[in-house]
Amino acid sequence: MQSKYVDLDGKTHYLDYGGNKQGPLLVCVHGLGGAAWNWSALAPLLTSDARVLAPDLAGHGYTPAAGRRTTVPGNRKLLERFLREVAGEPVVLVGNSMGGAISALQAAATPDLVRAVVLVDPALPRPLLSPIDARVAASFAALVVPGVGEAAMARRRRTVTAERIVRETLAMCCVDPRRVPADVVDTAIRMAKDRGRDSEAAPSFLLAARSVIKLLTRPRRLNTALSAIEAPVLLIHGDKDRLVPVRVARSVAKAHPEWRLEIAPDIGHVPQLEAAEWTAEVIRGWLQEQAILTA
Repeated sequence: MQSKYVDLDGKTHYLDYGGNKQGPLLVCVHGLGGAAWNWSALAPLLTSDARVLAPDLAGHGYTPAAGRRTTVPGNRKLLERFLREVAGEPVVLVGNSMGGAISALQAAATPDLVRAVVLVDPALPRPLLSPIDARVAASFAALVVPGVGEAAMARRRRTVTAERIVRETLAMCCVDPRRVPADVVDTAIRMAKDRGRDSEAAPSFLLAARSVIKLLTRPRRLNTALSAIEAPVLLIHGDKDRLVPVRVARSVAKAHPEWRLEIAPDIGHVPQLEAAEWTAEVIRGWLQEQAILTA
């Protein structure tokens, strides 16, 4: 794994996991508050068959906003530049959570750049009157209100350690955080410490979070994009996901019967971290069925 930077209207960090030069190129897109390290458990399990890159989106990881918008549309544009200028060939997009929504929007907007799409517990519009986890609802409600979100982020930055932030986030996203490899957790804690020293980290996160909420509460744009994707789609979803309940994934999959839906049993919002081997096996098998990988 190599840490690299490229100038895409500002410093843009990505991880190059290397891989099989004869195989397809996978570009993995992290979720809200995440970074390229989110793929560090999964990527090494795929590099015998494929090459893997993972960018930090603007305002995340080691990619500063640098005057760029950290919204979903802003990061979709950054992803497009990454695909054109760094990847340089049609790719398999692999997106988790917010990164899943961005990957879907990207696949719809630039079909020439995308061979296939793997959506891992993507942020998806909820069916009408679909229930929501109370803790998740409270967390996001605080972020939406102007002033309240800023105050909450400032208070958290002053009073909560980087390690606690990482462990609380994993507890929210996983059924059992102990399944996440220890070295990956250590990487996350180091990054959280670095971001804690960045005065722009909180505003960048809030702008991104509010953009995700807007996308999901006004779902026409995302629903239109989902229907416009020309590439084959694999939808992977943890059946114990608190942030995006599995019923939401089943509803979207029902509306798109040409997609493949795979449910991860007893897994939460980040199967690529909590069940990396299972996730790699599902992705590899599906890519073989699509003749993107050779058996």
